[in-house]
Amino acid sequence: MIVEDTASLALSYAAQLEAAGHDIDIAGSLAEARRLLDTAAFDVVLLDLQLPDGDGLELLESWRERLGETSFIVVTADGSLARAVGAMRLGAYDFLVKPVAGERLLTTVRNAAERGQLAREVKQVRKSVKRDQFQGFIGSSPVMQAVYRQIENVADSKATIFITGESGTGKEVAAEAIHRSGRRSTAPFIAVNCGAIPENLLESELFGHVKGAFTGAVEHRPGAAREAHGGTLFLDEICEMELKLQVKLLRFLQTGMVQKVGSSHPEPVDVRIVCATNRDPALEVAEGRFREDLFYRLNVIPLELPALRERGDDVELIARAFMERFAKDEHREFKDLSPDSLNWLSHHSWPGNVRELQNAVRRAVVTGTGELLEIRQIEPPAARAPMGHASFGSTTPPSPQQPAANIADWVNGRSLAELERLIIEIAIESAQGNVTEAAKNLDISPSTIYRKQLKWDA
Repeated sequence: MIVEDTASLALSYAAQLEAAGHDIDIAGSLAEARRLLDTAAFDVVLLDLQLPDGDGLELLESWRERLGETSFIVVTADGSLARAVGAMRLGAYDFLVKPVAGERLLTTVRNAAERGQLAREVKQVRKSVKRDQFQGFIGSSPVMQAVYRQIENVADSKATIFITGESGTGKEVAAEAIHRSGRRSTAPFIAVNCGAIPENLLESELFGHVKGAFTGAVEHRPGAAREAHGGTLFLDEICEMELKLQVKLLRFLQTGMVQKVGSSHPEPVDVRIVCATNRDPALEVAEGRFREDLFYRLNVIPLELPALRERGDDVELIARAFMERFAKDEHREFKDLSPDSLNWLSHHSWPGNVRELQNAVRRAVVTGTGELLEIRQIEPPAARAPMGHASFGSTTPPSPQQPAANIADWVNGRSLAELERLIIEIAIESAQGNVTEAAKNLDISPSTIYRKQLKWDA
């Protein structure tokens, strides 16, 4: 497409490029160029900057998220260094100063067109090739190949994506993969765990606050939505959000405007929303804990991650990758996983999914000896049984009615922090990885568990 308001120049460029075999469209204004871009795909846009209805850089800036397969070549009589730098920062492929020699024009357009074609070919090849790894994921199973393709297909869209899956399946990894695979990859990726932040602070965390808005607001805070401007805002555990804040989130999604706590002035924000939950969102809506209108606003593109037990040989592949990573971190060396470990890996149900496998391999690496890594002996099955029905370490957990001496035997040698962590981990595994259910069984808030997990992982 040639975007040029001087008809004689536009026709001159068109004649040269058509003679070289290119198909040409001509736009005489920004408005006409936008209309053409919305209705057709172009390898190259030849862009004048001084147009009757605005600066050509406005078009380049609005299209910067989609420059992977469309190259913009700026052609202008204003050859100042500042203009050239501004155009290149916005993603222009090249900057040409009028008058442009015919050979220079043809060479630049040909190279730009080949770049776009190559990008499309690479993208198509990636979709057809079986991959063992993809943007932080490890796995070659058919279900994961489908996940990889779906991520690539939706990465460039601005539509909201709703990721579902059991706890530990990699929902944040998927969100980051979507971000890195799309046109917003150079912009910020900001993640907010809606279950780990107290209700009274979550609104401020999302939308920001002004100084003095509430007790403790000693300085201005932009908020996650503003920090993610131009990029991706990931809302994890979205079903943990209180109904009052759901209303404000819905308003933000509808208007694209955020209003800081304590401010009366809404501000425009350009973000791509990705959210996730390990609950059944339809059930949450049916039981009145999640707004139906917000669910339909968020669930434009659903992405469901498979449980680890559904991924076949991926378990072994992931375990070996974790073994290599943690062995390097701990300055250890293992040749491979032991036969017993491989057998146990393939038969375990993995209620905690990849997160459980990661912790199991890490513990094995830290405590293991010999050339073969023994995972099973480090995490015996008894340690994963529900509280009160299996041994805990080497001693069965006592009931409150049992003698005090038995309780003393059970806690002997363990710190309070160790006991607390073990009890919480057992509660989560007993709840099949559902943190909310585990928190309910322990009579604590889910945010308490999330905060403790962040501390343990630090």
